[in-house]
Amino acid sequence: MSETKRALITGITGQDGSYLAELLLEKGYEVHGIIRRASTFNTHRIDHLYQDPHDPDARLFLHYGDLTDASRLVTLIAKVAPQEVYHLAAQSHVRVSFDEPEYTGNTTGVGTTRLLEAIRMAGIDTRFYQASSSEMFGATPPPQNEDTPFYPRSPYGAAKVYGYWIARNYREAHDMYAVNGILFNHESPRRGETFVTRKIARAAARIKLGIDTDVYLGNLDAVRDWGYAPEYVEGMWRMLQADEPTDYVLATGTAYTVRDFVRFCFDHVGLDWQEHVKFDRTYLRPTEVDSLIGDATKAQEILGWKAQVLPPELASIMTQAELDAHRG
Repeated sequence: MSETKRALITGITGQDGSYLAELLLEKGYEVHGIIRRASTFNTHRIDHLYQDPHDPDARLFLHYGDLTDASRLVTLIAKVAPQEVYHLAAQSHVRVSFDEPEYTGNTTGVGTTRLLEAIRMAGIDTRFYQASSSEMFGATPPPQNEDTPFYPRSPYGAAKVYGYWIARNYREAHDMYAVNGILFNHESPRRGETFVTRKIARAAARIKLGIDTDVYLGNLDAVRDWGYAPEYVEGMWRMLQADEPTDYVLATGTAYTVRDFVRFCFDHVGLDWQEHVKFDRTYLRPTEVDSLIGDATKAQEILGWKAQVLPPELASIMTQAELDAHRG
């Protein structure tokens, strides 16, 4: 009987981390997650996966840790000795990164170095996934693939570029199995409420139910490539099962504006979006990313991965989830 695989997920309480934990548990993994200590519970996305750690059959374990605490990361890596590490944790809100550029760089950028160095110092044989981002492309015209030059337009994008290159450096300098998953926008009902897609879906549902009357948004002309998060975490897993480590773009290859997404959500509830959407310049970024459209040909050819859920269906999934949640 083969040994149970162990995986460590940073950012396990986030959207992607929760879906990835589900996927790995379904595949029979023992899953360990790093969570930050907080004065309030922040595990709601994974509460349904909870297992008593004292149960001999338990396969989900949570550990306190932080990307700014290098010694703790070394201790955890050595203790867990995972065969796979999925590094998803970050300060991941692009607009907030302009307000907190140093913190974003320290966690999203240098935090990746601390984790890679912890793996190297522990001397374990593991496969490492780095959550890279389409925001690294920034101002570079679409379509964007693995060979497209980076031109980040935010502290978040710049920090992700650092994380991308440090992962490649550890792959090339230390012969580490490290891959960069350059994921374009991927959403779900578990997206944080401050992210634009969730904000729009939530607003459409609340306005339909008479709870709210308006929603305030920034740039409606930004073009994005939106996919469905559960499909993207399967792509992450496939990257670490490949024979050789390399970097991949995951995307739908479709282009829709924020305005389109607004229309899809409000159409789902039978409302005219133009009667309820208001402009608020405080949501504009100092430097905007106009268009991100990914080319995932490499992932399809090597990993057999292809996005199935496209933005119109995604908007309906998210808006219906909000309706269901508010109706109880």
